Amino acid sequence: QARAGNRISDIARAVQETVERAGFSVVTDFAGHGIGRRLHEDPQVPNYFRPGMPNPRLREGMALAIEPMVNEGTPDLEILADGWTAVTADGKLSAHFEHSIAITSNGPEILSELDNV
Repeated sequence: QARAGNRISDIARAVQETVERAGFSVVTDFAGHGIGRRLHEDPQVPNYFRPGMPNPRLREGMALAIEPMVNEGTPDLEILADGWTAVTADGKLSAHFEHSIAITSNGPEILSELDNV
C-alpha cells in the first residue's frame, strides 16, 4: 500500500487487517513516521485506522518507517519506571519490527531489506 497516490490510511488499514486476521492486536500507543533529516518526522504512520486521523497522500520521494507493534493479547501497554521500556499490560508476548520504505515511481522500495547476506 506504500505507493504514490495512496494515503497513510491505506498502510494503516493493511497492517491492522493483517494483524487482526491472524488473531493478534495492534498497539495504538506508538506509530511509524516519516524519515528525513531528523530521527522522527511527519507524517505519523499508524498501524491502525480510525476515522478523522490525519491522512496525507503519499508522494514520490517520501521515506517512511513502517513499524508495527503486535501483541498476542490486548493492545494495552505499560511503561516501566525507567520511562522507556514498554511491556504488555496483560503480560503476553509482543513483537516489534521496522522497515524503512521509499515511495518511488516504480512502487515501494524497502530500504531496510537484507539481501542474502
